Amino acid sequence: MEIKFGTDGWRAVIGEDFTFANVDRVAQATADYWTANPVPGTEKRVIIGYDRRFLSNEFGQRAAEVFAGNGFEVTLTPEPTPTPSVSFAVKQHRAVGGVMITASHNPPIFNGFKLKSHFGGSAESATCQAVERMLDRNSPRALANGTNEAVEDVRPAHYAALKKLVDFKLIAKSKLRFAHEALFGVGAGCFEQLLAKTTCKVTTLNGAHDPLFGGINPEPIEKNYGRSAAFLKKHPHDICLVTDGDADRVGGMDGRGNYLSTHQLICLLLHHLVVNRKGRGRVVKALTTTSMVDKMCAAHGLELVETGVGFKYIAAEMIKGGVLLGAEESGGIGFPGHIPERDGLAAGLMLLELLATERVSVNKLIARLEKQFGPHRYGRIDTHFPLEKCSALMDFLQKNPPAKLLRSGLAHVRTYDGVKFIAQDTSWLMLRGSGTEPILRIYAEAKSDADVQKLLKLGVKFTRQV
Repeated sequence: MEIKFGTDGWRAVIGEDFTFANVDRVAQATADYWTANPVPGTEKRVIIGYDRRFLSNEFGQRAAEVFAGNGFEVTLTPEPTPTPSVSFAVKQHRAVGGVMITASHNPPIFNGFKLKSHFGGSAESATCQAVERMLDRNSPRALANGTNEAVEDVRPAHYAALKKLVDFKLIAKSKLRFAHEALFGVGAGCFEQLLAKTTCKVTTLNGAHDPLFGGINPEPIEKNYGRSAAFLKKHPHDICLVTDGDADRVGGMDGRGNYLSTHQLICLLLHHLVVNRKGRGRVVKALTTTSMVDKMCAAHGLELVETGVGFKYIAAEMIKGGVLLGAEESGGIGFPGHIPERDGLAAGLMLLELLATERVSVNKLIARLEKQFGPHRYGRIDTHFPLEKCSALMDFLQKNPPAKLLRSGLAHVRTYDGVKFIAQDTSWLMLRGSGTEPILRIYAEAKSDADVQKLLKLGVKFTRQV
């Protein structure tokens, strides 16, 4: 069976292609790659973590046995662990790399084998492709007796780093009452542990260990917030933070269960870093992220770098240094002085620091930003579209751009990851193929929800041109 790596690793349906035999193959190929390509200053050590999905712990154990059989020192987590905790441990232990058994926000039937590089972030495309080429060069060598294998909870060291990243004393005495929607993922209990013995009151929602994720995909999007939104209407809090299945992404609601978009959270964090923390540096965003970020950067005299979709592109900029904030539309947010990795717990704590600093409601903060930079409404649809037709569609869009979007003339066309049309009034429409599935994503941003719907309809119309 052919194994294809996606953005930062491999994922497949459990029991269909994601099997113990195939995990053995991928672990052996990864071990062969890291053996052949040692990184100066690192040790022959691998950190392995796993999420709460069906058989994740057994798959993690199996990967650990293969790495041990290849002469690696292995650190395996004792229970389901956030992805950023594993990434942090890779950097802290000077390991050559890490493996996280997770399918992140995907449906419960999936699992995945995500690669982490020595710097504490997702492996680059070149590494993933090189591992893919190593598949089946050697038969898996496993060592099942626990030699070379240590079990270690890597969360406390990560928590200690998070407390240094934010003004933890300020948060600790803030008396904030916040909810945490864990979406049945590994983030459950993390904020309770982080804020134990402080004045903050944490209510964890949907924190049970359920490999079926309560019938949802553990993704921080509005349609998955129904249960917790109903709870918050009856029991108001200051804010509700949301983490995805492996806690590397953040979402949110206000204290009464009204949805906050990831774009709003990104803008709130940028405001906090620049205005309250007096931070400077480059701001890196994926091109599906709100144009309010562009306006904020212009107003504050900050350099903006726009990347393709995928946090690994943002991480590459963070590794170069001088970055104030890295963010993507899906809720992946990274901070300097930490790891070049999205970290849902770090983003959540930074939002709490913002509320502890300003002492006004999250809705007031958003209203102030909209007063200064104008309203920004966003929408996205994922539509079925044949993989083989995708490049023809992108080609058509590049050669036939619309003269205007709604009432505003076309100002720019970006073509380095899908095709993005940007109007003079900064509204935009973007079409982009998934690359791994027969899905086309259509994104739009405008001043009103009605205009967003019109732009999305225009996007659907374009798909009928090929």
